[in-house]
Amino acid sequence: MASLAEKRKADAEERAPDSQARPEELRLLEALLFAASEPLDQATLAKKMPDGVDIKVALAQLQADYASRGVNLVRIANKWTFRTAGDLSWLMTRETTETRRLSRAAIEMLAIIAYHQPVTRAEIEEIRGVVTSKGTLDVLLETGWIRPRGRRKTPGRPLTFGTTEAFLSQFSLEALGDLPGLEELKGTGLLDSRLPTGFSVPTPSDDPALREDEDPLEVGDLELALAPAAEPENEGGS
Repeated sequence: MASLAEKRKADAEERAPDSQARPEELRLLEALLFAASEPLDQATLAKKMPDGVDIKVALAQLQADYASRGVNLVRIANKWTFRTAGDLSWLMTRETTETRRLSRAAIEMLAIIAYHQPVTRAEIEEIRGVVTSKGTLDVLLETGWIRPRGRRKTPGRPLTFGTTEAFLSQFSLEALGDLPGLEELKGTGLLDSRLPTGFSVPTPSDDPALREDEDPLEVGDLELALAPAAEPENEGGS
């Protein structure tokens, strides 16, 4: 009677042809992506591949292989990672999880930063037409969805803000260009269909490089209070 070790060896030999029939680069990509604690960019993955492997083709093939599975290969902010298939996300829901809803002011600020970045606090207030409280900005910074980018080359050198990769990941966006445009916003009811003549929604940019009117952040900028104390917001304006 065959021992347990012999049986396992025989089973492994039977499976060997199947594993060898699959391209080795796909098995390598699987291993790298499953083991990674965070999404990996194409350049990082390419360095781990054997010479001659077309990383773009390999990623596309692996993505197709997983398209109908419970786990999908997705690209978030130009980086690759495995995620639970969208139609199975309910399986990951925990009843003990409490969702923290953003205030209307925070949602408005987040939208302005996403579409108008890089943007300063004063510019946000000008667009909204109301004073922005320190607490609202702090809440968005704590979520990790926005970050200080640099300092505007204007008197006072105010901080400029932009969104982060965590923002793209939270809202399942591959790039900022996937944010809804004017017609999509109208269709969802988020914008009044009777908008002023000439009204438009800006096209956000994914370029992380500082603009000509921005200076790099200085040492200690991230530790400073990012917004001075202000009176509570008056949504009606004054």
